[in-house]
Amino acid sequence: MQHTLTSIAPETLMESAVRQTTLGHKVSCSGIGLHSGSQVGMTVYPAQAHTGIVFRRVDVPTEHSFVPARFDAVCATHLGTTIANRHGVTVSTIEHLMAALWGAGLDNAMVELDGPEVPIMDGSAEPFVFMLECAGVVNLAAPRRVLRLRCPIEVRDSGSVAVAMPNPEGEEGCVVSIEIDFGHKMIDRQTSCYDFSEVTFKQSLSRARTFGFLHEVEALRARGLALGGSLDNAIVVGEDRVLNEDGLRYDDEFIRHKALDCLGDLYLAGCRIDARFTFVKPGHAINNRLLRAIFADAGAYSIADGRMPAPAFPARQAAAAAYA
Repeated sequence: MQHTLTSIAPETLMESAVRQTTLGHKVSCSGIGLHSGSQVGMTVYPAQAHTGIVFRRVDVPTEHSFVPARFDAVCATHLGTTIANRHGVTVSTIEHLMAALWGAGLDNAMVELDGPEVPIMDGSAEPFVFMLECAGVVNLAAPRRVLRLRCPIEVRDSGSVAVAMPNPEGEEGCVVSIEIDFGHKMIDRQTSCYDFSEVTFKQSLSRARTFGFLHEVEALRARGLALGGSLDNAIVVGEDRVLNEDGLRYDDEFIRHKALDCLGDLYLAGCRIDARFTFVKPGHAINNRLLRAIFADAGAYSIADGRMPAPAFPARQAAAAAYA
């Protein structure tokens, strides 16, 4: 596979590149699955243009192993985003890696896993950003796919709101406004806005960790969830304090992490979205509903290069071609 090297930094590529990108070389890591508690190895490979992000489970038969990172492959959204292929093979807790891929400006990659869950690492996207930077970013010949909205799209559910708005005339890029309110004295109502034409994902969000509440831990583990969770990979919030010895990385780390999750879920569009987003009490479920609402209305958007993102369930041969 022929690549053209670029000297543009990954975070600059996020907004400025007009061509699709992939990694310069493969890169690997290993860690614990947040919910499974099992050790998992992960390798991210370069991929051809128009591949998008595709996961491959190497612990299942090859003909069943490819799982596309697409909004219409999402099968579960409780405490993380899980995708599945037509054979029922799943990959869970993908949102932090997807956010890192978005932040690094990567359009195409093959992600191999030897288990059903992306490793949680330290609970943030920073370890993934670091490994992707080590691999480097290269330009491909094909133009970048960018989805642009033609009209506002809004979804609501049980107090949660997700809105996508076209950018004003003459403006491009991604802006995310967010509001959270957990009704807990350690996490009061918070609002923030991230304009990624002014700040990079690495600077603003990548280090923000996932979080949970101490009173929920036992119930989650009784249901077979959060088996790999610890103070090393999550912020744990007690009744009146954060239990992590080193405290928070940012005063507003909670809202930063929710914004990180939103970006990871949005990247399941199969391409970048040029729009302004507003989220009130967001979660993986309503994030996915927003994407489904956008794609349900063919008149609501256009794709910059005229090509639709890859289908949700690519043929084995098409996915395997990412290695060629």
